[in-house]
This record gives sequence, structure tokens and C-alpha cells, in this order.
Amino acid sequence: MKLEALSWSRWTGIMVKEFTQLRRDRLTFGMVVGIPILQLILFGFAINSDPKMLPTAVHDADRSIYARTLVQGLKNSGYFSVVQEASGPAQAEALIASGQVQFVITIPADFSRGLVRGDKPVLLVEADATDPSATGNGIAALAGVARTALAQDLKGPLARLNPAADPVDLRIHRRYNPEGISAYNIVPGLLGTILTMTMILMTGLAMTRERERGTFENLLSTPALPIEVITGKIAPYILIGLVQVTLLLLAALAIFNVPLVGSLLLLYLSVLLFIAANLALGITFSSLAHNQLQAMQMTFFFFLPSILLSGFMFPFRGMPVWAQWIGNLLPLTHFLHLVRGIMLKGSGFIELWPNVWPILLFMVAAIALALAVYRRTLD
Repeated sequence: MKLEALSWSRWTGIMVKEFTQLRRDRLTFGMVVGIPILQLILFGFAINSDPKMLPTAVHDADRSIYARTLVQGLKNSGYFSVVQEASGPAQAEALIASGQVQFVITIPADFSRGLVRGDKPVLLVEADATDPSATGNGIAALAGVARTALAQDLKGPLARLNPAADPVDLRIHRRYNPEGISAYNIVPGLLGTILTMTMILMTGLAMTRERERGTFENLLSTPALPIEVITGKIAPYILIGLVQVTLLLLAALAIFNVPLVGSLLLLYLSVLLFIAANLALGITFSSLAHNQLQAMQMTFFFFLPSILLSGFMFPFRGMPVWAQWIGNLLPLTHFLHLVRGIMLKGSGFIELWPNVWPILLFMVAAIALALAVYRRTLD
């Protein structure tokens, strides 16, 4: 059999044809250009493994000049942002339990008296350690902050207290994860990331698969309403998602020994809402896409910022404000607060509600968009 010689013109024609198809497929071209830019922006500007300005509540029962100096030193360190002054232990407990603050600093009533006597008064620092990486550097800086801040006041007769030893007895309580076990933070977060990827992808391929196989015509010939088609396609995957969560929970409890402090019912209700939100978004992608490749591209484009800006891989409060605004639009961000709050803190519905309604609103918006772009014809 005689082999034909390679033709430069044929090769050039095929190459031009591929470029033409790529130019016509705007979504694929946008992914080729957009994903590298998105990664560059997120990793270059939004990701920070050394979070600063962490929200902190102070319960100052001493009201002395030394206490004010200490609080100002915390602010000047850059790691702590005093956002509220707690009126008592009960309010301080509520603030850290709800996740509104990362730290609670308690200055006892006899702080100044013990300080001038050289008794090293106790300074209680409670840290929300559900994410150990978010509090580690702040805790490490505390000892130096107290010593440096009080050095300005420990002069004259009090110079003997400075700087031979730390002037205060720093008591640090790492709440909800005292040993700083990373699995307590990562494993619950995996529930959300796995569900995000699988649920959106499965429903994202639902309608596009029918279009490519030619079965969408049969669906269009039925009197089914758009809401019936969308919800009917979502329902089977809800069961699949619940099976996934059950398997992951069993592995988390049995293999990684992650505690389940809160209500299992609340956990499953939160999971159910999160699954429904992701499935609704997947149906939206399926309605927008013309083929399965486009649906997969949309899924990946959504999944990338979700995993980077939600607080799963990097501390959420370490990101700049604009990145936190974007992260708060993603359902995964709020679901991570829900699942970690239930499993590690034992949070109830009142503490969970600030993270429930954004997921609910996202689900409604996704369903409304899916209905708006639903194609009743093959055109």
C-alpha cells in the first residue's frame, strides 16, 4: 500500500478549521482565557494563609488604663479587630458560638491590681478553633502583644515587672477543637465540596444529554410544564446526594473520629437544602448549555471559586473584603458554617439561620433563572 506524502496545505486547513470552531464556540474560548485569569486573580490577591484583622470581642471587667492599653495593643498588632465589647460572659459566649467573632478576650475585674502587685493576672483568650489555620498565627502573637503593649505603662516603680517576664498569665482556650486537629475542619468541609461537584455536574448533564441523544423531542411533546420538568429531574438526585452524605458521615465518625455534637436532624435538613440549591444551579447550567461539554465547563468554572473562596482550603477571614463579598454569594461558604457549626459546636437553629437564608435565596434564584432560560423548543 502506497503512503501519500504529508501535505502542508491539508494540515494547515485542518488547523484553520479547528481555530474557526473554537472561535464559534464562545463558551469554550471564554474558559480557555477566563480560567487562567481567574486563577491568577484568586491566588494572587484573594488567597492569604496568614489572616489579619480577625473579628474579636472584648469583655473588660477591669476598666483600667492597663486594660485599655492592652486592648489598643491587640488592635495595633494587626491580627485582631475589636468589633464589639461584650457586656458579660453570656454575650461573649453567644458571639463566639454564632461565629460572629474569632476571639473573645476577657480581662478580669482585678486585672490592674494583680498587675501592679506582680501577681501576673490571668488574661483569658478564647479562640474559635474550628479552623485551626485561621487562629494559629494570632494565638502565637498574643504573648508578644501583651508584653509589648504593657511595657509603656510598666515604668518607674513597676519597672521590675518589665521585661524580665511576661506581665500576665495568658490562658488560651481553643474552643471546639482544642487539639487543633485539621481533620475536624477538613472532613466536614468535604461534605460540601463533594456535593457541590457531583450534584451540579449530574444535573448539568441532564438536559444536554437528552438533546444529544435526541430524546428531548419526546419530552417537549408532553404537556409537562417547565417547573414539572425541572423539579422532576432534580428529585432523583436528591436521594443520591443523601446517600453520599450518609457514607461520608459514617467515614468521618468511624475513621477520622470527627465529633457530632449537634443535632443529626438539623444536619440532614441543612444538607437537603444545600443539595437542592446545587441541583437547581445544575439545571440552570443544563438549560443554558448546548452540549455536555459546555455543561461541564460551566460546572468547573463555578466550582473553582467555590472551593477557593468558601473557606474550605484557605481561611475565609484571611481574604480581602471584596473576595469575602464574592464568597458570601456562594452556597458552599454558608454550608461550611452550617456543617461545622452543627458537628463541632452543637449549634441550634437560631445560630444557623444567618447561614440558612442565603442558601435558600440562592436556590430560589437558581430555579427562577432555570425557568427563565428553559427552552420549550429545540431551537
